Amino acid sequence: MACLDRRDLGLLVLRVGTGAVLAAHGTQKLAGWFGGGGIEGTTAAMEAMGFHPPKHSAVAAGLGEAGGGALLALGLATPAAGAAAAGAMAGAVAVHAPAGFFAQGGGYEYPAFLGFTAAAIGLIGPGRYSLDHATRHVFNQPWMVALAFAGSAVAAAAVVGRRAKGRAAVDPDAT
Repeated sequence: MACLDRRDLGLLVLRVGTGAVLAAHGTQKLAGWFGGGGIEGTTAAMEAMGFHPPKHSAVAAGLGEAGGGALLALGLATPAAGAAAAGAMAGAVAVHAPAGFFAQGGGYEYPAFLGFTAAAIGLIGPGRYSLDHATRHVFNQPWMVALAFAGSAVAAAAVVGRRAKGRAAVDPDAT
């Protein structure tokens, strides 16, 4: 009988827990589940937060969170899943940054934690107890790590930069 590998078991728990939280958060945006606003409510919120175009931003954030989270939980396409979730959380960090670090004051602590955790899982890999392992890592190649994280970083920088530029045009004191 094979012994369970503690490292892989720990990655499974971390992947499923983080992925489930992200997926639930994203389905609030996409489908209005768990008390969320759905696409219409999220679109209005994105517009109020300065993201343009707001509907595209709502869909992208929802897919990054729900899709990235679901894939992380499954351990499938782990580099892309981790990068997508981390990129979505970068946008959330930008929104919460003016309130400081701690979540109790409206700060960016929570989205930063989710983003860093998703990124770490995407970088370290899914472990043995995953669909990536079951598919012989077809969607978990070293070049995919670099491509996924570079693409996510460029997209997040563009979205956050466009938001900051738009906010500065309306209010020069906005950051």
